[in-house]
Amino acid sequence: MRGFVLSTGKQIMGAGVIGAAALWMGVCTAAMLVSALSVSATDQELARRNAYWERVTADRQARLNSAMDQLSQTNGGMGELAKTVEKRHAALAMLLTDGGFRGSPGAAAALAPAKPRLNVNSPITRVQYTLMDQERIITAAESYALNRAERLRLAFRLAGLNPDGYASRGNGLGGPLIEARDPRALAAVLDVDESFAQRIQRASTNMSDMRALATAARGLPFFRPTSAAAQSSSYGVRLDPFTRRPAFHSGLDFPGASFTPIYSTAPGVVSFTGVRSGYGNTVEIDHGNGFKTRYAHLAGFSVSVGQRVTVGQRIASMGSTGRSTGPHLHYEVWVNGRAQNPNRYLKAGEYVQQAE
Repeated sequence: MRGFVLSTGKQIMGAGVIGAAALWMGVCTAAMLVSALSVSATDQELARRNAYWERVTADRQARLNSAMDQLSQTNGGMGELAKTVEKRHAALAMLLTDGGFRGSPGAAAALAPAKPRLNVNSPITRVQYTLMDQERIITAAESYALNRAERLRLAFRLAGLNPDGYASRGNGLGGPLIEARDPRALAAVLDVDESFAQRIQRASTNMSDMRALATAARGLPFFRPTSAAAQSSSYGVRLDPFTRRPAFHSGLDFPGASFTPIYSTAPGVVSFTGVRSGYGNTVEIDHGNGFKTRYAHLAGFSVSVGQRVTVGQRIASMGSTGRSTGPHLHYEVWVNGRAQNPNRYLKAGEYVQQAE
């Protein structure tokens, strides 16, 4: 065995070595800890930055996808809108031709397309403006046809006639617009939406009725037989100017100057010229369909039996022949052998002229 004696100096030296080793180990441990903490913070910052840019990229991609979807929808919508405009234009063109509006008085001005807005550059706005103008045209067509058809229907009712008997809807006017009674079928024929097809059909039907009634009205005694405006005796019971007793008066009296022109109130064929008891010089015109007019107390004739006359044609001159107290025209309207009130036909004629 050996013994070592640790002197004070050696103990101090050993303690110094141990202290230095401990210090070195502590410094190394601290450095390792600081390094570890520093690496962890950097990684976290990098992770945060990566997450931020991933969010930015995802947001931009989502916006791009949304813009592409909107562009696709806009292109599709524009295409559908353009098709709708084209189809409605075709339907309106058919309404203005087959529907019978072309050539009708006032139709050209009422149904003329509006002038395009030159300061509108957006195609979408232009298409929308065209659609709005199409709505205006179809609304004007409905109003134009309905107002005139109703005015003519009222004229026929004032004359005591049934307008349905003259407004023949099966006369071919309007073509497929009238023939297609089912709005869905008409929409398929015109290749437009059903609501627009219904409006087209209504306008065409009213226009067809208007034309049929106007054509029929031109063959009926709806016009004045003389320019004399006053009426001295009306239709119905009155005091006879000779007997001063109540008596039935079967026509209207128009007083005026001798030889005032007398006109035919409707087209027809002269069926009688000559003298009738009480009527004096008389002209009778057969207008067909049971209608006949009589013009009496005439000074002279301008037509002969069998002659075809037109509405407004001069047929005689006013006089005071027969049972008359002075120069005047005695005018009668007969339907199927029965005298009618001529005043009703004259009032109806005013509505007919307003509808033209």
